[in-house]
Amino acid sequence: MGTPCVGKTSVSRRLAKQLDGVHIDLGELVAKEKLAVGVDKKRGSLIADKAMLARRVREIIKLHEKSHDVIVDGHYATDVVSTKDVTGVFVLRRHPEELKQLMEKRVFKGCKLWENLAAEILDVCLYDAIQAVGLGKVCEIDVTGKGSEEVARDIVLVLKGEKPCSAGVVDWLGQLEREGQLDAYLKEF
Repeated sequence: MGTPCVGKTSVSRRLAKQLDGVHIDLGELVAKEKLAVGVDKKRGSLIADKAMLARRVREIIKLHEKSHDVIVDGHYATDVVSTKDVTGVFVLRRHPEELKQLMEKRVFKGCKLWENLAAEILDVCLYDAIQAVGLGKVCEIDVTGKGSEEVARDIVLVLKGEKPCSAGVVDWLGQLEREGQLDAYLKEF
């Protein structure tokens, strides 16, 4: 999980390859199988039918659960994957300055840019993950300055128990406040 541009898809693909697993990109699945209830014109994105999507994800998990790990990739993954099917949730975090640059390269602008930056600063994905599956299943990873291969390797080490899993380690809000930069990121609110 994580906000847009933290590397969810590239990391998930690498992780699936390293684990000989199956990768489910929720955004791709929604578009490909027409699992949307509409379009958010303000943000230029599909609005997923979460009930239909949850059923489809469960079908895919059931199909592969005996033979492969299933890696679900999307910022609303905990909304559509049953808690009993979750072994762990990795919330990818990226420093807002780096995140803003990546979002602008992908032509995020206006409310879509500022809402997602605010979500990263305010730990929205981390909070949602903990609320959905509990603190014990959530690992937070700072991906700032890291490539997808390094992040996937770190996740594998956590899964093997060779690296600790922890949440609550990233504090962009406090860091930006200390640096006097918080207002620049929350100016649209």
